[in-house]
Amino acid sequence: MPEARQNVTFPSTEGAGTAHGYLALPPSGSGPGVIVIQEWWGLTDHIADIADRFAQAGFVALAPDLYGGSVAHDSAEAFRMMSELPTDRGAELLSGAVDYLLTREETTGGTVGTAGFCMGGGFVLALAARDPRVSAAVPFYGVIPGPLPDFSGLKAEILGHYGEQDGTVPPESLAALGSAIEEQSGIVPEFHLYPAGHAFFNDGRPEAYDAPSAALAWQRTLDFLRSHLG
Repeated sequence: MPEARQNVTFPSTEGAGTAHGYLALPPSGSGPGVIVIQEWWGLTDHIADIADRFAQAGFVALAPDLYGGSVAHDSAEAFRMMSELPTDRGAELLSGAVDYLLTREETTGGTVGTAGFCMGGGFVLALAARDPRVSAAVPFYGVIPGPLPDFSGLKAEILGHYGEQDGTVPPESLAALGSAIEEQSGIVPEFHLYPAGHAFFNDGRPEAYDAPSAALAWQRTLDFLRSHLG
Protein backbone atom coordinates (compact mmCIF):
# COMPACT_ATOMS: atom_id res chain seq x y z
CA MET A 1 0.00 0.00 0.00
CA PRO A 2 1.34 3.51 -0.73
CA GLU A 3 2.56 5.48 2.26
CA ALA A 4 1.18 8.80 3.41
CA ARG A 5 3.18 12.00 3.32
CA GLN A 6 4.18 12.80 6.93
CA ASN A 7 6.78 15.07 8.52
CA VAL A 8 5.34 16.01 11.97
CA THR A 9 3.69 14.29 14.93
CA PHE A 10 1.38 15.77 17.56
CA PRO A 11 -1.07 14.64 20.30
CA SER A 12 -4.37 13.71 18.64
CA THR A 13 -6.44 15.33 21.40
CA GLU A 14 -6.16 15.58 25.18
CA GLY A 15 -3.36 13.03 25.27
CA ALA A 16 -5.38 10.34 23.46
CA GLY A 17 -2.52 9.05 21.34
CA THR A 18 -0.18 10.44 18.71
CA ALA A 19 -1.24 11.74 15.31
CA HIS A 20 0.80 12.50 12.22
CA GLY A 21 0.62 15.09 9.50
CA TYR A 22 2.34 17.10 6.81
CA LEU A 23 3.40 20.66 7.72
CA ALA A 24 4.35 23.33 5.19
CA LEU A 25 5.75 26.72 6.22
CA PRO A 26 5.57 29.98 4.24
CA PRO A 27 8.71 31.62 2.83
CA SER A 28 8.35 34.46 5.36
CA GLY A 29 8.56 31.94 8.23
CA SER A 30 5.18 32.79 9.76
CA GLY A 31 1.55 33.33 8.85
CA PRO A 32 -2.05 32.41 9.63
CA GLY A 33 -2.76 28.74 10.20
CA VAL A 34 -4.76 26.54 7.83
CA ILE A 35 -5.78 22.91 8.38
CA VAL A 36 -5.90 20.98 5.07
CA ILE A 37 -8.18 17.93 5.29
CA GLN A 38 -7.64 14.96 3.00
CA GLU A 39 -9.93 13.25 0.49
CA TRP A 40 -10.98 9.66 1.12
CA TRP A 41 -7.73 8.50 -0.52
CA GLY A 42 -5.61 9.58 2.47
CA LEU A 43 -2.73 12.02 2.98
CA THR A 44 -1.56 11.76 -0.63
CA ASP A 45 0.97 13.74 -2.65
CA HIS A 46 -1.97 15.80 -3.94
CA ILE A 47 -2.98 16.89 -0.42
CA ALA A 48 0.64 17.62 0.52
CA ASP A 49 0.92 19.70 -2.66
CA ILE A 50 -2.14 21.72 -1.62
CA ALA A 51 -0.48 22.35 1.76
CA ASP A 52 2.64 23.51 -0.09
CA ARG A 53 0.52 25.84 -2.21
CA PHE A 54 -1.07 27.35 0.89
CA ALA A 55 2.40 27.85 2.36
CA GLN A 56 3.60 29.62 -0.79
CA ALA A 57 0.56 31.89 -0.44
CA GLY A 58 1.67 32.87 3.08
CA PHE A 59 -0.08 30.38 5.36
CA VAL A 60 1.23 27.85 7.88
CA ALA A 61 -0.49 24.75 6.50
CA LEU A 62 -0.98 21.45 8.32
CA ALA A 63 -2.53 18.39 6.66
CA PRO A 64 -3.37 15.84 9.39
CA ASP A 65 -3.23 12.16 8.49
CA LEU A 66 -6.67 10.78 9.38
CA TYR A 67 -5.74 7.24 8.29
CA GLY A 68 -2.61 6.82 10.40
CA GLY A 69 -0.21 6.30 7.53
CA SER A 70 -2.32 4.39 5.01
CA VAL A 71 -3.24 5.58 1.51
CA ALA A 72 -5.91 3.90 -0.60
CA HIS A 73 -4.99 2.73 -4.10
CA ASP A 74 -8.54 2.25 -5.43
CA SER A 75 -12.03 3.55 -4.72
CA ALA A 76 -13.19 0.37 -2.96
CA GLU A 77 -10.33 0.60 -0.50
CA ALA A 78 -10.90 4.33 -0.06
CA PHE A 79 -14.58 3.73 0.71
CA ARG A 80 -13.68 1.07 3.28
CA MET A 81 -11.12 3.31 4.98
CA MET A 82 -13.52 6.25 5.07
CA SER A 83 -16.28 4.02 6.47
CA GLU A 84 -14.00 2.79 9.24
CA LEU A 85 -13.23 6.33 10.42
CA PRO A 86 -15.95 7.48 12.87
CA THR A 87 -16.84 11.13 12.40
CA ASP A 88 -16.33 11.86 16.10
CA ARG A 89 -12.88 10.26 16.05
CA GLY A 90 -11.86 12.21 12.99
CA ALA A 91 -13.10 15.47 14.51
CA GLU A 92 -11.17 14.76 17.73
CA LEU A 93 -7.98 14.19 15.77
CA LEU A 94 -8.59 17.41 13.85
CA SER A 95 -9.10 19.36 17.08
CA GLY A 96 -5.70 18.03 18.14
CA ALA A 97 -4.32 19.39 14.88
CA VAL A 98 -5.81 22.81 15.71
CA ASP A 99 -4.12 22.64 19.14
CA TYR A 100 -0.80 21.81 17.54
CA LEU A 101 -1.02 24.44 14.82
CA LEU A 102 -1.96 27.24 17.22
CA THR A 103 0.90 26.39 19.59
CA ARG A 104 3.54 26.57 16.86
CA GLU A 105 5.51 29.80 17.00
CA GLU A 106 5.19 30.25 13.24
CA THR A 107 1.38 30.52 13.43
CA THR A 108 -0.04 34.01 13.81
CA GLY A 109 -3.46 34.81 15.27
CA GLY A 110 -5.70 32.93 17.67
CA THR A 111 -7.86 31.08 15.15
CA VAL A 112 -7.28 28.92 12.08
CA GLY A 113 -8.86 28.32 8.72
CA THR A 114 -9.73 24.94 7.25
CA ALA A 115 -10.00 23.62 3.71
CA GLY A 116 -11.01 20.07 2.88
CA PHE A 117 -11.90 17.96 -0.11
CA CYS A 118 -14.60 15.31 -0.60
CA MET A 119 -14.54 13.43 2.74
CA GLY A 120 -12.35 16.24 4.05
CA GLY A 121 -14.93 18.81 3.03
CA GLY A 122 -17.42 17.09 5.30
CA PHE A 123 -14.87 17.08 8.10
CA VAL A 124 -14.31 20.82 7.55
CA LEU A 125 -17.91 21.41 8.57
CA ALA A 126 -17.82 18.86 11.41
CA LEU A 127 -14.68 20.46 12.86
CA ALA A 128 -15.96 24.02 12.50
CA ALA A 129 -19.23 23.03 14.16
CA ARG A 130 -17.44 21.76 17.27
CA ASP A 131 -14.32 23.97 17.51
CA PRO A 132 -14.81 27.76 17.86
CA ARG A 133 -11.11 28.28 17.10
CA VAL A 134 -11.97 27.70 13.44
CA SER A 135 -12.95 31.10 12.05
CA ALA A 136 -13.00 30.32 8.32
CA ALA A 137 -14.07 27.03 6.74
CA VAL A 138 -13.79 26.02 3.07
CA PRO A 139 -15.39 22.72 2.03
CA PHE A 140 -14.69 21.56 -1.52
CA TYR A 141 -17.53 19.22 -2.64
CA GLY A 142 -17.83 18.04 0.95
CA VAL A 143 -19.33 14.61 1.60
CA ILE A 144 -21.18 14.40 4.92
CA PRO A 145 -21.96 10.76 5.82
CA GLY A 146 -24.99 10.40 8.03
CA PRO A 147 -26.85 13.31 9.65
CA LEU A 148 -25.67 16.90 9.43
CA PRO A 149 -23.56 18.23 12.31
CA ASP A 150 -25.10 20.38 15.03
CA PHE A 151 -24.18 23.88 13.86
CA SER A 152 -25.44 25.72 16.96
CA GLY A 153 -21.87 26.32 18.16
CA LEU A 154 -20.48 27.33 14.76
CA LYS A 155 -18.35 30.49 14.76
CA ALA A 156 -16.68 30.15 11.36
CA GLU A 157 -17.63 31.88 8.15
CA ILE A 158 -18.12 29.31 5.38
CA LEU A 159 -17.14 29.32 1.70
CA GLY A 160 -18.14 26.18 -0.21
CA HIS A 161 -17.17 24.98 -3.70
CA TYR A 162 -19.37 22.46 -5.55
CA GLY A 163 -19.69 21.02 -9.04
CA GLU A 164 -22.88 21.41 -11.06
CA GLN A 165 -22.42 17.86 -12.41
CA ASP A 166 -21.49 16.28 -9.10
CA GLY A 167 -23.52 13.14 -8.53
CA THR A 168 -21.85 12.56 -5.16
CA VAL A 169 -22.84 15.94 -3.70
CA PRO A 170 -25.86 17.03 -5.79
CA PRO A 171 -26.26 20.81 -6.03
CA GLU A 172 -29.87 20.51 -4.88
CA SER A 173 -28.60 19.23 -1.51
CA LEU A 174 -26.97 22.57 -0.76
CA ALA A 175 -30.24 24.34 0.04
CA ALA A 176 -30.90 22.07 3.03
CA LEU A 177 -27.28 22.37 4.19
CA GLY A 178 -27.31 26.16 3.92
CA SER A 179 -30.63 26.41 5.74
CA ALA A 180 -29.42 24.20 8.59
CA ILE A 181 -26.27 26.28 9.02
CA GLU A 182 -28.13 29.59 8.98
CA GLU A 183 -30.99 28.48 11.23
CA GLN A 184 -28.73 26.94 13.87
CA SER A 185 -25.82 29.41 13.89
CA GLY A 186 -27.04 32.61 12.24
CA ILE A 187 -24.16 32.36 9.76
CA VAL A 188 -25.07 32.54 6.08
CA PRO A 189 -22.70 30.29 4.10
CA GLU A 190 -21.41 31.34 0.68
CA PHE A 191 -21.71 28.47 -1.80
CA HIS A 192 -20.35 28.57 -5.35
CA LEU A 193 -21.26 26.20 -8.18
CA TYR A 194 -18.83 25.39 -11.00
CA PRO A 195 -19.39 23.79 -14.44
CA ALA A 196 -17.64 20.62 -13.33
CA GLY A 197 -18.12 17.31 -11.55
CA HIS A 198 -16.87 15.82 -8.30
CA ALA A 199 -13.17 16.27 -7.41
CA PHE A 200 -12.74 19.04 -9.99
CA PHE A 201 -9.84 20.49 -7.96
CA ASN A 202 -7.78 17.29 -8.01
CA ASP A 203 -5.16 17.81 -10.72
CA GLY A 204 -3.89 14.29 -10.10
CA ARG A 205 -7.10 12.89 -11.58
CA PRO A 206 -7.32 14.09 -15.20
CA GLU A 207 -10.75 12.46 -15.63
CA ALA A 208 -12.16 14.79 -12.94
CA TYR A 209 -9.93 17.86 -12.97
CA ASP A 210 -11.34 21.10 -14.38
CA ALA A 211 -8.58 23.69 -14.58
CA PRO A 212 -10.67 26.89 -14.95
CA SER A 213 -12.99 25.90 -12.10
CA ALA A 214 -10.05 24.88 -9.91
CA ALA A 215 -8.23 28.16 -10.54
CA LEU A 216 -11.29 30.25 -9.69
CA ALA A 217 -12.06 28.22 -6.55
CA TRP A 218 -8.45 28.54 -5.41
CA GLN A 219 -8.38 32.33 -5.81
CA ARG A 220 -11.69 32.67 -3.99
CA THR A 221 -10.33 30.47 -1.21
CA LEU A 222 -7.17 32.54 -0.76
CA ASP A 223 -9.12 35.80 -0.74
CA PHE A 224 -11.62 34.40 1.77
CA LEU A 225 -8.98 33.03 4.16
CA ARG A 226 -6.93 36.22 4.01
CA SER A 227 -9.98 38.33 4.76
CA HIS A 228 -10.93 36.26 7.82
CA LEU A 229 -7.50 35.27 9.14
CA GLY A 230 -5.46 38.41 8.37
